[in-house]
Amino acid sequence: MIFLDTEFTDFIDCELISIGMVSEDGLHVLYLEVQDFDRLKCKAFVQAAVWSQLGKVDGASISKAALADRLRQWFDSLPHDVVLACDSQHDLDLLADVLDGTWPANVSGWLDLRECQTNPAFDRAAATYHATTGQPWHHALYDAYAHRAGWLAVSNAG
Repeated sequence: MIFLDTEFTDFIDCELISIGMVSEDGLHVLYLEVQDFDRLKCKAFVQAAVWSQLGKVDGASISKAALADRLRQWFDSLPHDVVLACDSQHDLDLLADVLDGTWPANVSGWLDLRECQTNPAFDRAAATYHATTGQPWHHALYDAYAHRAGWLAVSNAG
């Protein structure tokens, strides 16, 4: 399972700003920030919550033109059967857009984490991840890790 989160400009005029993914076992991690997204599309919330977090992860910055190839290389390094787990259709749509609608061969499905988020253990574990690591919310990589923490809490409880 690969936990996915994105940050983007706006729900209506949606353009990818950053993408974070982490595997269930924590061994596979990817975080990328798009250098040349259109800042004029960003609403005030994104300007306040997301912009200040950009540029703090070494090696994360990438151009739109190079993004699809980098993502495909990363997916090629993963096991043969990958399920994407995220809490928003926007995350999947943005990833699909970058990949021109062609999913890597090893992506076999999607788990909607909104179903898991109905369990209070999920939200507690996600909040605990952010509190104990000091990593901020609304950062694609750290929110992907928080999703992972929530999933592990729910799946280990059952």
